[in-house]
Amino acid sequence: MGLTNSSVGIKAVDSGLVIQKQSPDDRVVALAGNPNVGKSTVFNGLTGMNQHTGNWPGKTVTNAQGCCSTKSHAYVMVDIPGTYSLMAHSAEEEVARNFICFGDPDAVVVVCDATCLERNLNLVLQTIEISPRVVVCVNLMDEAKRKNIKINLELLSTRLGVPVVGTTARKKKSLRILMDSLDQVCSGPAQRAPFAVRYADAIEASIAQLEPLVKEKCGGKLNSRWLSLKLLDQDESLIREINAYLGERFLQDNTLQNAIAQAKTILMDRGIENEDQLKDLTVSALVQSAETICQGAITYEDRQYAAADRKLDKILTSKLTGYPVMIALLALVFWLTITGANYPSQLLSNGLFWIQDRLTEFFAYIHAPAWLHGVLVLGVYRVLAWVVSVMLPPMAIFFPLFTLLEDAGYLPRIAYNLDKPFKRCCACGKQALCM
Repeated sequence: MGLTNSSVGIKAVDSGLVIQKQSPDDRVVALAGNPNVGKSTVFNGLTGMNQHTGNWPGKTVTNAQGCCSTKSHAYVMVDIPGTYSLMAHSAEEEVARNFICFGDPDAVVVVCDATCLERNLNLVLQTIEISPRVVVCVNLMDEAKRKNIKINLELLSTRLGVPVVGTTARKKKSLRILMDSLDQVCSGPAQRAPFAVRYADAIEASIAQLEPLVKEKCGGKLNSRWLSLKLLDQDESLIREINAYLGERFLQDNTLQNAIAQAKTILMDRGIENEDQLKDLTVSALVQSAETICQGAITYEDRQYAAADRKLDKILTSKLTGYPVMIALLALVFWLTITGANYPSQLLSNGLFWIQDRLTEFFAYIHAPAWLHGVLVLGVYRVLAWVVSVMLPPMAIFFPLFTLLEDAGYLPRIAYNLDKPFKRCCACGKQALCM
């Protein structure tokens, strides 16, 4: 049966979202992960044909839900959009963040790519800051083995403080191990405290100033340490969701406003004068934490593994060559689309309009009335022929090319370049591009 958002505890996240529970006791699990880590393959392997798809209310972002069960629990798996971070920069990332933060899922499974696990841990660390009920699914273990990458899953689990399971999504046996870990997470309180990211001293001092009051005011609905950090950041879209989830009065509380002002004063006194600097330091701490966690837990038999990728990154994302290469490659894609489409478009046009001439001859042969010929041949068929001959070739060229760029990992590199905002240089105060 379908239960509304209020009846399953999903409050602020996209009002009107319906979780397709088969029983009120079903556990809701968010399936998160970076793009292209096999998240949808894991989802399909777990849920099979028991799936429902639709759009998140008010957004053109697809949500997929599916049911699966074990001996202990029945689950509703919600395949949220792929995201590299919970610091939302797009509608898809905002939906993913909101569901994890405010959707009150019973657990979150974060799917990672075993061949580039350190990079994926950024999302894992942000997720366990919000909820201790996390299972890390290290997918594509077969690819890691093929590339001679060895991963100590037990060591990673000990360091992260949450279960870490290796899977090959195409193999049902590895998915059963994942579900066993999910049963443990959903069966009781967390047995260990998850890893806590240690931020710069100034940020930690501000959090310490703010957290006791935040913990008292939010009533345990959100992780107080995470919420304190986000109140310092003042991301507008996130603040709107916090208001909707905790109520407008939460942030209007004068005592809380004074505490936030005092915490920001601590930041300013220690040289952190704006949100951009705060975000930079936050991201740096996440990256350094991921590096520390992976140290000794991931080994490469081939020391030159990913050396080619590193060289490519220097060309494709450096301040000197990144933008020219990006512009040139995108220009090439559009040129191929526009110019290359002319030839198949002309062939399609010739073929389809040859058929139109034959249809005209047929209508004349059977002495059909002129109005019928006008409607069916000159109207319906002619318009359809024009649309197909003009629109189909560019689409058939453009979308495969962009799919190739995505699969090759170039689109994330473009996103990396475009995500470097203009901001003031900390040293001289001049407007500069953050590299």
